Amino acid sequence: MTLVPGSTVNLLDFDLDGLTALCESLGEKRFRAIQLFRWIHQRGCSNFDDMSDLAKSLRAKLQGVAHVTSMEVMSQHISADGTIKWLFDVGAGNAIESVFIPEDDRGTLCISTQAGCAMGCRFCSTGHQGFSRNLTTGEIIGQLWFAEHFLRKHLGRDERVISNTVMMGMGEPLQNYSALIPALRMMLDDHGYGLSRRRVTVSTSGLVNKMDLLGLECPVALAVSLHAPNNALRDNLVPLNIKHPLEELMPACVNYLKHAPRDFITIEYCMLDAVNDGDDQARELVQLIKHYGRSVTWCKFNLIPFNPFPASGLRRSKPDRILAFSKILSDAGITTTIRKTRGDDIDAACGQLAGDVVDRTRVAVRIARQRSIDIQSISATIPPNTKI
Repeated sequence: MTLVPGSTVNLLDFDLDGLTALCESLGEKRFRAIQLFRWIHQRGCSNFDDMSDLAKSLRAKLQGVAHVTSMEVMSQHISADGTIKWLFDVGAGNAIESVFIPEDDRGTLCISTQAGCAMGCRFCSTGHQGFSRNLTTGEIIGQLWFAEHFLRKHLGRDERVISNTVMMGMGEPLQNYSALIPALRMMLDDHGYGLSRRRVTVSTSGLVNKMDLLGLECPVALAVSLHAPNNALRDNLVPLNIKHPLEELMPACVNYLKHAPRDFITIEYCMLDAVNDGDDQARELVQLIKHYGRSVTWCKFNLIPFNPFPASGLRRSKPDRILAFSKILSDAGITTTIRKTRGDDIDAACGQLAGDVVDRTRVAVRIARQRSIDIQSISATIPPNTKI
């Protein structure tokens, strides 16, 4: 590793292999990197002078070439149900959000991987704000670093608080693959956070080639945002489907099982009133799952009540409709759960993470244009003199 004179590197950007290379460039052995890694991630220490079992000579070297710096917290909101949302400043007018979701048997942190999102899914408020940039590895892992050590102090606990992480915050994780993988390795490393592969989940809207790579390089639990039983509807809800249609996505899901730490893939399905929640669509989903797997047990469905936002033009499915939809899947032998909404009083629920980003893709203009086209198409089918 070559260090640039006069500049310092953020050690949150380095997994253990990267930190080892850095220490070797300073004339230090691997065990020093392990010590340093533990101080940073297990103890949340950012001051080299406090790392008491490091040689003073190493601490002096580090002072001149490195630092441990998380992002500035712009705001913190605590929901009535205990959910906590943080807004982090990532510079240039961009911000990202992370959400901690406490349960009786686990603590889950929802992590962002991009400032904004380029996928443009119709039901996601983040997608409606557009894309600004990928996060660095340090910005991804920095959310866990900050949240874990803040929560220990906040809750008065010495042991680990966060047991699960989900890459389901702002952005498409697999579109930021090169920064994501080192962050995942830090989450899994026993010298870092020591999380189980089964408890680290990457969510994707269907970047098929990167799904294959993830399975080979860092297999963790996988969640796939499906949201439609056929290409025509999914093209409209998840524009990435035009590039990677179901004929590519579904085999990639089944193939991931060869490497996955679980024996199933989670299928995410946002319930949209009169859009994708009909009985016929549920039955079509059952046939889709049967077609690509030897049985229906290769996946589990997570039905997500839509969290409305003004620009979407969409409504949440009614509770009885969600239950009826779930029953059709369950009766076919597909394990199906209905996600309980958490933190919606602080806009921390699924699909609500928005933050403040600079829209460099002009997504608002593109969505408005598409809505205009949709309205014109609908209007063309209405007979003259019809009152609407």
